[in-house]
Amino acid sequence: MWTEGIIAVDWGTTNRRAYRLDAEGVLQAELKDDQGITSVPAGGFPAAIANVRERLGDLPLLMAGMIGSNRGWVEAPYVACPAGLPELSAHLSRIERERAAIVPGLSYLDDSRADVMRGEEVQLFGAVAAGLTAPDSLVCHPGTHNKWARLEGGRVTSFRTVMTGELFSLLSKHSILSQWLHTSVTVGEAFRAGVRKGMEGRALTTELFSIRASVLLGRREAHEAASFASGLLIGADVRTGLGDADPAAEVVIMGRPELTRLYVAALDEAGRSAREVDGERAFLAGIQALVKEIA
Repeated sequence: MWTEGIIAVDWGTTNRRAYRLDAEGVLQAELKDDQGITSVPAGGFPAAIANVRERLGDLPLLMAGMIGSNRGWVEAPYVACPAGLPELSAHLSRIERERAAIVPGLSYLDDSRADVMRGEEVQLFGAVAAGLTAPDSLVCHPGTHNKWARLEGGRVTSFRTVMTGELFSLLSKHSILSQWLHTSVTVGEAFRAGVRKGMEGRALTTELFSIRASVLLGRREAHEAASFASGLLIGADVRTGLGDADPAAEVVIMGRPELTRLYVAALDEAGRSAREVDGERAFLAGIQALVKEIA
């Protein structure tokens, strides 16, 4: 059913992005909105799927992201690492009556920790398939839950999640710092100072409160607080991501440009160069690679 063209959907917790691709994989139309899975009422996924088709056409659907979680439409069990495109394609959750399939996420488990991802795996394999990243590389995927994924031979062998984006969001909405965290985050000295402090490895709970004290006592300007706080969190994130990384491995930052540029700057403070890859481009490449696997 995939030979006539498809609708590819990256369906997250708070956002939905869908793309109509023709039989050759050429993008013809797209939609982006805030209709993530948490906005869909109980029993409402068939209507939400119909809405996508009304807007983009009556084509088969290939979906990735939280749509396949236990909070989504149909749960697509995780595929254990190490894994590559063949494993993803072999474990699609198919909904035949809807001419739809959901891409499974990836899981990682060892003696000391457990981790999961949904959606990022399509971008990771897409980046390799399209030559956007080397088959052996370290990929950082900024977002609500940032991922650091190790690729070996084009397969994800391990990864680690850092709740950087969600923590910044919670702080900006519900913490004592919230009044100062609504200005734009810019790559300047405040951000870089935060990165350096975050990479020191001290307790974040202490360093975060010091932001309030620094503003109240005139050590830091209020308009710098958001950039410093972002740098502090991203610095700790980068310290974690680089902790057991090969110093010679290429580092790729993949995702939305407004986030990737922050991580490139943070890695520069860590003395590592990094290359940016557009996450949307990688997602579409991953979908096309999957279609070739299952066609």
